[in-house]
Amino acid sequence: MSATTTRTVTNTHAPTTSTVSVSHLGGDRFEIEVRGHRIRVDQPEAMGGEDTAPTPTELFVASLASCSAFYARRYLSRHDLPVEGLRVETSYVMGKSPSRVAGFDVRVHLPAGVPESRHQALLAMIDRCTVHSTLTHEPDVSIALVP
Repeated sequence: MSATTTRTVTNTHAPTTSTVSVSHLGGDRFEIEVRGHRIRVDQPEAMGGEDTAPTPTELFVASLASCSAFYARRYLSRHDLPVEGLRVETSYVMGKSPSRVAGFDVRVHLPAGVPESRHQALLAMIDRCTVHSTLTHEPDVSIALVP
């Protein structure tokens, strides 16, 4: 019989509460469930995992990149600017003591035809991305053990 460990993180500080559930699949593999969607995480083989999925840290960085892309696309669409070719690449540097992502470098590759006169407003919009705002305004985090 395989034991399943579930950790639920609930955001109690927002007007709406959302829940993400994480269940242990075996080894370093976990499955995340959010709003009926399932995503898996693992660790690279060099770290003892099976490398079947991204790491939680990679998903964290991907959250910033995809949120930035989403906000950029919304801005471009709202202003009838081209969106085809929009791409975001984000690199990151790990820190130690404590282990964490110490820095991000987000590069937004704009579609052809976006005038320079729109760049500052677009950057301001991307800065308001929910993930970016969370990183720049330290959230409250509580962790409880549930027997």
